[in-house]
Amino acid sequence: MATDAVAQLADSLAKTQVTEGELSYKGQGRKFDNAQSVEEMVKEIEEFKGLQALRLEGNTYGVEAAQAIAKALERKNERWSGIVNSSFVSPIQNSLGAALMTAGARLTVLDLSDNAFGPDGVKGIEKLLKSTACHTLQELRLNNCGMGIGGGKILAAALTECYKQSSAQGTPLGLKVFIAGRNRLENDGATLSLSDAFEVHVPQNGINHPGVTALATAMQHNPQLRVLNLNDNTFTKKGAIAMAQALKHLRSVQVINFGDCLVRSEGAIAIAEAVTEGLPILKELNLSFGEITGEAALLVAQSVEGKATLEKLDLNGNCLGEEGCDALREVMDGLNMGDLLGSLSDDEGEPEEEEEEEDDDDEEEEDDEEDDEEDDEEEEDSSVNQVSSPPSVPRPPDASSFLCFPSPDKLLKLGTKRALLFEQQVDVADAGKTAEAFLKISSVYNEEDEEVKSAVLDSIDAILRKAFASPSFQGYNFVSSLLVMLGLLKSEDKVKPVRVVPGHLQTLEYVVRQDYFPKDHIAVLEAFISRHIQALESCSSARNILKSTLEQVRPEN
Repeated sequence: MATDAVAQLADSLAKTQVTEGELSYKGQGRKFDNAQSVEEMVKEIEEFKGLQALRLEGNTYGVEAAQAIAKALERKNERWSGIVNSSFVSPIQNSLGAALMTAGARLTVLDLSDNAFGPDGVKGIEKLLKSTACHTLQELRLNNCGMGIGGGKILAAALTECYKQSSAQGTPLGLKVFIAGRNRLENDGATLSLSDAFEVHVPQNGINHPGVTALATAMQHNPQLRVLNLNDNTFTKKGAIAMAQALKHLRSVQVINFGDCLVRSEGAIAIAEAVTEGLPILKELNLSFGEITGEAALLVAQSVEGKATLEKLDLNGNCLGEEGCDALREVMDGLNMGDLLGSLSDDEGEPEEEEEEEDDDDEEEEDDEEDDEEDDEEEEDSSVNQVSSPPSVPRPPDASSFLCFPSPDKLLKLGTKRALLFEQQVDVADAGKTAEAFLKISSVYNEEDEEVKSAVLDSIDAILRKAFASPSFQGYNFVSSLLVMLGLLKSEDKVKPVRVVPGHLQTLEYVVRQDYFPKDHIAVLEAFISRHIQALESCSSARNILKSTLEQVRPEN
């Protein structure tokens, strides 16, 4: 005679949803502890013809109950394709996984979301993921499973092995949807091989820039990627720039969710350039709550111009201020996209200018002190040399000594081969070092001295032409480094801005007119040069000329 538990199960089974090929016990809220409690379920599984999917979520299963279900599955000969379950622990994962392999299943969907099985639970499905049962897997959903770093590593290794084995058999794993949000994967657990997934969802995993960079490396080899959701991880500038670089390789992305990822202004600028250059079918771009300032947000807005498929741009919760929000709305209205801009109700307001100015003052005082110390050291060295050393032949000037202490005289003494010397000295593979060299050389520019002016421009031409000719040169990183070093853009790195002199802006005005300088960077420069900032006040004439030139060379949309 059936127990009360079995009688209750019978009532639940009367509500069982059966669609073509699918047997579902979804959402019945039952607790199945032992084999007796699932007798009727086992019978239904055994009698079901053409089983393709089994849904068990929304219930709780004990080890003994799951083992009974597993034995029923072992006896199924159909090539069934989906399993969705809930409230399982590691021994149960082992039992069901073994059953699926014994039954010769060919899974297309495996959903184990909302199971707190941790790393041990991943071990429970490791063999299954490596087996032929998962060679046909198209969707893997492991949301909110508490896998942690250890589980993420096991999962990555298992998927890699599955891909290798399936490829060897001529049918490589073609995972289309991968969801692993809220799993505390962090950096080491985020190194997943997902080069074929259409959708990648890994929000809220405590991943920072090394992990984001690793994911970006994987993503750039996935031309089919449509949805990329990394919400609530921590990119910072380095991770955002790496991800922007990856986006330049992709043409099929429709949804980008980098909300609450702390991409910051430099990262947003890099992402804006990637959007401008590609992503022709983009539908949604979420850069909310990223500590992005007004100028960078405007560049993001400008980047979506011409994106006919765009449905939403989310820049809420950033640091635009009231005027910045108005300017952003104005830009979007001007693009006839005002209705696509999300709410700005949670804007954090503009960053405090006073703090930045105080920092600049302190840095200037430190510069003065360092300059005084250097002068004192040079005087001491000179006096010591006069007393203790015999006269020596002065060392001929070289590029490195000029870059350490630039002066017009040193530049001219480098002779006619100075451009070649700078090419050899400056590591143009490093955008930051290239920007630093630019500022050093341009600091001695003199509009009134044709010889010095020509020497500066020839040297700058040589360096930048070589840099921009390299496919690997990160032009947006060069521009953002320039802006940071000039004190026009706040960086998360502690970079000491230089004292802006007219030569910096006059040389830059020359550069933006050259054929080697990418026109895509013009809008970025124009946005920041147009700002009313104290660092540029002493160079107002040079700034106005540069601003006018930027307006003239800006590409027509």
